[in-house]
Amino acid sequence: MNNQNILVTAIGSFSADIVIETLKKNQYHVVGADIYPRYWIANGGKVMRFYQVPLAVEEDIYIEAVIDICKREKIDFIFPLTDVEIDVLNRNRKFFSDINVTLCISSYETINFCRNKSKTSEILSQVKDVNTIHNYSRDEIKNGNIKFPVICKKIDGRSSQGLYKIFNNNELVLFSQKNDMNSYIIQPFIEGDIITVDVVRNAKNGQCIAVPRKELLRTLNGAGTSVYVYEDADLEALCIRIADKLNINGCVNFEFIESTSEIKYFLECNPRFSGGVKFTCLSGYDCILNHLRCFKEENIEPIIHITHQYISRKYNEYVTLIE
Repeated sequence: MNNQNILVTAIGSFSADIVIETLKKNQYHVVGADIYPRYWIANGGKVMRFYQVPLAVEEDIYIEAVIDICKREKIDFIFPLTDVEIDVLNRNRKFFSDINVTLCISSYETINFCRNKSKTSEILSQVKDVNTIHNYSRDEIKNGNIKFPVICKKIDGRSSQGLYKIFNNNELVLFSQKNDMNSYIIQPFIEGDIITVDVVRNAKNGQCIAVPRKELLRTLNGAGTSVYVYEDADLEALCIRIADKLNINGCVNFEFIESTSEIKYFLECNPRFSGGVKFTCLSGYDCILNHLRCFKEENIEPIIHITHQYISRKYNEYVTLIE
């Protein structure tokens, strides 16, 4: 048994299965947490210990609960799997450093940049060959210098939450009356295919790999259920430049939209495992262990070969017997 203990949060999420499976296979002691009871979650029986925790938005009691788990289970590393948890843990880093627990997420500054779509676009406008989508200014909106349809999205939105397509000025006026527009960005609507790229970067030495896939079918909250994994040297090099600029550490996910004119526009960086990280693992690169290596200050593995393939996922039923 590996003598290191890892807490994996939100074990009901899409990425949890491959995270738990990989860590257990490599003899780590895996503790799981989720907001729902153990018997409601398929992965509840796969972890060595399970804890039900409060919602992360209940920040104080959530942090208190996670710290208690860390002390009880002698946790060495935390793998948070959802954006809202990362936001909260990022603001409370000192509590964990004080008890020698490593949060396996990028730096405080990087998380703040990645979770603000406006700041991310501003930073990446300085990177060669990155196509960002124009954010309409207040003056452009006020003067009617915008082209419909437009997309309204939360500056710190996640999983397509708070995303609206607006078709005309009347709809935009109604939307602005009902929402705080300071928390939204408005962009031209671009039709095209979604491309996601799993990126692993070691901030200590700059090692970085990128594995793209085209999302063929997705859930309403943006998780791919049918994908095509492939290689694209130009896109991979671009993602490495983006990761360098953002100073990514560990495994994250970049999203692009490829327009009908084959221009790839950067959409966002999800500073966590993607819901489809298992697709990359199945195609030949272990994102999970290499993510951990970044926080153990070890070299990550190079890509030897990525298998070009279509992968689809389905839901399975799990039975957990009550002990």
